[in-house]
Amino acid sequence: MNILITGGAGFIGSHVVRLFVNNRPEDRIFNLDALTYAGNLENLKDLENAPNYQFLKADITQAETLDALFREYKFERVIHLAAESHVDRSIKDPLAFVKTNVLGTVNLLNACLKYWETPYSDNLFYHISTDEVYGSLGESGLFTETTAYDPNSPYSASKASSDHFVRAYGETYRIPYIISNCSNNYGPNQFPEKLIPLFINNCIENKELPVYGDGNYTRDWLYVLDHALAIELLFESGKTGETYNIGGFNEWKNIDLVKLLCGIMDEKLNRPQGSSAKLITYVKDRPGHDKRYAIDASKINQDLGWKPSVTFAEGLRLTVDWYLANKQWLKRVTTGMYQDYYNDHYTQ
Repeated sequence: MNILITGGAGFIGSHVVRLFVNNRPEDRIFNLDALTYAGNLENLKDLENAPNYQFLKADITQAETLDALFREYKFERVIHLAAESHVDRSIKDPLAFVKTNVLGTVNLLNACLKYWETPYSDNLFYHISTDEVYGSLGESGLFTETTAYDPNSPYSASKASSDHFVRAYGETYRIPYIISNCSNNYGPNQFPEKLIPLFINNCIENKELPVYGDGNYTRDWLYVLDHALAIELLFESGKTGETYNIGGFNEWKNIDLVKLLCGIMDEKLNRPQGSSAKLITYVKDRPGHDKRYAIDASKINQDLGWKPSVTFAEGLRLTVDWYLANKQWLKRVTTGMYQDYYNDHYTQ
């Protein structure tokens, strides 16, 4: 089987690609990525010579390019992870999110529609989305798969739109699909604009830890390797035409998470407890900031037996250990040197 994974050089995508390359030697795994700022092929350098792996540098906003790739490689299944995903960037440049997240998704769907043949018995379009499409929760309650969409940022609006297009192609053209909506991911290889790797790096560098507003915004956190395992499980056993929420059963207020992380960093860096917490700085809140997200992941648990394999404390320590053991990776990312990797290793 030829499986296309889009966004496979990104944070979540690289973990999914590695899982599929290692666990499915009989299949060909194609990693398609435009290598924008968050795409880092160094995350996958150990797979470059794997016989069932191939990297394709391409942009999903280019319909003609996708058409040519589908025609050449005859992808039978798609795992769609390619997306612009940083809320702050979406506020500054909403159109970039519309182009990639909406138009790019529709381009992929159109390619599937053109090259897949009914009754689509071997085909699947698996679309990975976010809990942010549901909007903001109050002090109680959880997002379920039937929660009405209520996006509040350009990023979440673009992902909500892409979700709707996937369902529309499923209903109108009978394209087999699965959608999963996940909570905040954390773990190794995450680009350090996101909260946890940013603060790890800032603690190392003794830089300020900027916390939005009063720090009481609440998020559910999911270890990235657990998310990758859930994706593999849904790919294998999920029911087509269904939506699954993937969460960590793990709500934290931002300020409490930051203080926990500061304590771990002080311990790992052999600093007096409280040293890193002194770097916390409250900054002006961003527009449209949702107060609370919390996912009810009971459907994937009850239907398929999935649940997180690590607690948040365990996952956070594993994450800190990885960044401290990979300071060269962190340096190459923060300095931009990682962007030379494609030209150095994939072009002549």
